[in-house]
Amino acid sequence: MNYETLLSFLIASMALTISPGPDIIYVLMQGVVNGRKHGVVTALGLVSGILIHTTLVAFGISVLIKESTTAYFIIKLFGAGYLFYLAYKVYKSDVLLSLTKDKVLKRSLTGLFKQGFMMNVLNPKVTLFFLAFFPGFLFSNEVSTITQFYILGGIFMLQAFIIFGLVAVMAGVISNYIKHHTQIGVVLKWTQVMVFIGIGIFILLP
Repeated sequence: MNYETLLSFLIASMALTISPGPDIIYVLMQGVVNGRKHGVVTALGLVSGILIHTTLVAFGISVLIKESTTAYFIIKLFGAGYLFYLAYKVYKSDVLLSLTKDKVLKRSLTGLFKQGFMMNVLNPKVTLFFLAFFPGFLFSNEVSTITQFYILGGIFMLQAFIIFGLVAVMAGVISNYIKHHTQIGVVLKWTQVMVFIGIGIFILLP
């Protein structure tokens, strides 16, 4: 078992989770408008949906990897290409972070959990991203590929919940900082670009 690969996966996952996407912004705004508990429950719902995407990727890709090393290389090539594409999309995007409270409705905790879960599960881009991301971090020749995917999915879920939870708890502080430091959007944008490119290059390495 290659623990260095697992550590690299954890670091890459944390960098991606911290990047300002719609999920983390939604958790932030729930925390700001409705309180910490609502933000944490939203985060729990979002990360629970990851289990579905992990299952789809694990059983779909494992078969291909077992069939051919060429297929595995093609998957990694696709993964790197998709991450480079995401880097380009971020590069072309606006640097401003949109924190609009008017779209955040008051919901029950159960309703928030369900909404977070469905937001994640019904987003096909998450499955596509995991398809690109996970195969490059398989870490063992002894452990089954399916088990490795679930371990990677579990690590991703745990770190995402911790980070989203911290965002929910510190929502007010984070929101005020973003409002008073508008240049943070530029920093986060270029950090995100470099993270996508860096992970794409890592996936291509033998």
